[in-house]
Amino acid sequence: MRVLITGGAGFIGSSLALDLAARHGDWEIVALDNLHRRGSEMNLPRLREAGVRFVHGDVRQPPDIQAAGPFDALVECSAEPSVMAGLDGATSFLVNTNLLGAYHCLEEAARHDAQVVFLSTSRVYPVAHLNALEYREGETRFELLSEQVLPGASDQGVAEEFPLDGARTLYGASKLSAELLSTEYAESFGLPVVVNRCGVVAGPWQMGKVDQGVFTHWMLAAYFRRSLSYLGFGGTGKQVRDLLHVADLAELVDDQLQRPSHWAGAVVNVGGGLPVSLSLRETTQLCSETTGHEMVVDGIPETRTGDVRIYLSDCRALSRFTEWVPRHSPVDILSDIFSWIHDNERLVAGALAYS
Repeated sequence: MRVLITGGAGFIGSSLALDLAARHGDWEIVALDNLHRRGSEMNLPRLREAGVRFVHGDVRQPPDIQAAGPFDALVECSAEPSVMAGLDGATSFLVNTNLLGAYHCLEEAARHDAQVVFLSTSRVYPVAHLNALEYREGETRFELLSEQVLPGASDQGVAEEFPLDGARTLYGASKLSAELLSTEYAESFGLPVVVNRCGVVAGPWQMGKVDQGVFTHWMLAAYFRRSLSYLGFGGTGKQVRDLLHVADLAELVDDQLQRPSHWAGAVVNVGGGLPVSLSLRETTQLCSETTGHEMVVDGIPETRTGDVRIYLSDCRALSRFTEWVPRHSPVDILSDIFSWIHDNERLVAGALAYS
């Protein structure tokens, strides 16, 4: 079994590569990455030590993908992951990476008759529909009501039947376009393709920022005593996301790689769901308790374009394919992130230019 992981030096890609290498000594794991994301270079020694072959390449360039050699399965993790990307008018990198890059990857998969595991995002769901969900304001978070007007919505979150008409950010549009392209390649070339619409994935070795990797960003700010702001929705910090430990995602992807025909054609939400969710206000409390640092967070009431009040992954459709469920709680996830920062403080601070 030869597996190519694009974006393989990034947070998710490297985590999957290391997990698969540890699980399957007889598999050859190849990680392809252009090292565009700051901090991704930190993963190169880890990949090398695990026996993962690294190829410095860019999915926007077909010869770079071809240089990785033939493969039996492709895990497509390459992406510009920022939800704010392109809002400054610089859309070229976003679209060329997320859509054109996915096209190049699918072309190679078709050439090798390979399985494709495509990592998509919950951001494919339109912003206006998400913010139209019925909710109530609790003490520490906004909470979805059980009765909802839109199909695919409940107090458990958003299911795959949720409407897809409407704007969803340029990032979400690029990923949904790549999703649609992957299903066409599956139909046209008979490729076993599974699409994972991931919510917020978190864990050690994530270079979290305000627009991507928010829970790691929160713990980094708490640890290094940096300022934070609750942005939008009144500035109360009650907006909610579910989160998923990257190790739980790796366990699911391993199952998908081992059963390509079973998973072929599946388009599923993948996240922690309501049981593994936090508001920013709750995250502040947990980060303070974990680090022992008092956090001061100011509030900015104005809501930015593309921001969402509540997103919870309703993952009940996964039960048709697997008994997999997330094993890590929010406390587990934040504790693992803290331990990673503590054990690699100078390395992390240097990569993120923290003093």
